[in-house]
Amino acid sequence: MSPLLTNLIALLLGLGLLAWSADQFVDGAAGLAVRLGVSPMIIGLTIVAFGTSAPEILVSAMAAFNGNPGLALGNAVGSNIANVALVIGTTALIVPMTVQSQTLRREFPLMAVVMVFALVLLVDLQLSQLDGALLLIGMVVLMAVTIWLSKQTAPGDPLVEELIAHQTPELLDTSSTPQTLWKLVSGLLLLLVASRMLVWGAVGFATHFGISDLVIGLTIVAIGTSLPELAASVAAVRKGEDDIAIGNVLGSNMFNLLAVIGVAGTIAPTDVDRAMMVRDYPLMLLLSLALYLMARGSRAKPGHIGRLPASLLLTVFVVYEVWLYVSP
Repeated sequence: MSPLLTNLIALLLGLGLLAWSADQFVDGAAGLAVRLGVSPMIIGLTIVAFGTSAPEILVSAMAAFNGNPGLALGNAVGSNIANVALVIGTTALIVPMTVQSQTLRREFPLMAVVMVFALVLLVDLQLSQLDGALLLIGMVVLMAVTIWLSKQTAPGDPLVEELIAHQTPELLDTSSTPQTLWKLVSGLLLLLVASRMLVWGAVGFATHFGISDLVIGLTIVAIGTSLPELAASVAAVRKGEDDIAIGNVLGSNMFNLLAVIGVAGTIAPTDVDRAMMVRDYPLMLLLSLALYLMARGSRAKPGHIGRLPASLLLTVFVVYEVWLYVSP
């Protein structure tokens, strides 16, 4: 078997196993949280958001340990671009989305703060260990603020109702605590194995074709690690849980910037590719602004993401991916 075919198989198996093990990990974490008396609102806004970002976090750690921090940075920013343009675009194309929750309108400014905070740390084109530590501290602060926001939300808020309904299967889950722990532990272990396979395959693939780690991270790896968000968002809108679908993306994007880049910087300080700061980061900011404008609505009229805006988001994503490969 040729090295290229071996790398391709490792890449595809890693992506598939990553998506499945992330589901196991989230199910186990959410089930354990229910047994510990954590509210469905907090589970949805913290544990599930963290769980859907677990693939990016572990891929970032493996890439940094492997001496490929550019792949980790590309994965973080590329996943955020994919989450908005690909995940929201695909989801709204299938089922147009309505955004009603006031909680989400408070989370958009919070995401803006996170993006500006990460930009300030990276604008010198250096990701130091101090930068990584500050980003990880920011993640802890984000978790605390998210929990505080959840406690300020009115019981009748659409997001609260959706989260309670969404968590009902977990609340009714009759599996024992050992089985829940097994899901949690086995999911985490498989995530580690899958992320190692994915990084090994991606680096080999990039080396064979002379593609930079950053571009591989922005494209193949970013799309692959965004699959859990895509699956979760499509499943949510099919149940009428549009606010959860948007909330998953917002939470994941904030975790990607704070935890994924934070882990990479803490493990392996590195230079930041100038191309990422003048091409990819601005696109991420513009897409986030576009999502806010589509989802903000007003007191009288909720935000709406129809099929035309969804098509535009997908078009932007396809053009961007092609541009990455054809540009020098």
